Amino acid sequence: MRYLGIDYGAKRTGVAISDEKGEFAFPLSVLETSDNLVGQISKICTENNIGEIVVGKSQNFSFQDNKIMKEIVPFVEKLKSAVSLPVRLYPEFLTSQEAERLQGKNEMHDASAAALILKHFLETKK
Repeated sequence: MRYLGIDYGAKRTGVAISDEKGEFAFPLSVLETSDNLVGQISKICTENNIGEIVVGKSQNFSFQDNKIMKEIVPFVEKLKSAVSLPVRLYPEFLTSQEAERLQGKNEMHDASAAALILKHFLETKK
């Protein structure tokens, strides 16, 4: 089963995908965060035979929700209504900074952060 990882952002949303066995996570694309984001993600899920979606839960050093969670929660609810797949929040911590440290800041930076979220999630499933 393939998994989809999402790093939701106010302007851009990173998307990552796993391999068929759910062992590895790969950056897929960066989408503009707009009114048709859920539709774009739904299409990606259909085209790639996704079985489950993992969305990064943004928290601070005290494990309290960051401001962006006020946008992430309604996004997740819309996504759940649009796709017939499990959608879960998974705690993410400094993945954007880690992605930038590993590869530098570039146009796929947000997708790489999504891949890190998905990678960490997949590691907990082992």
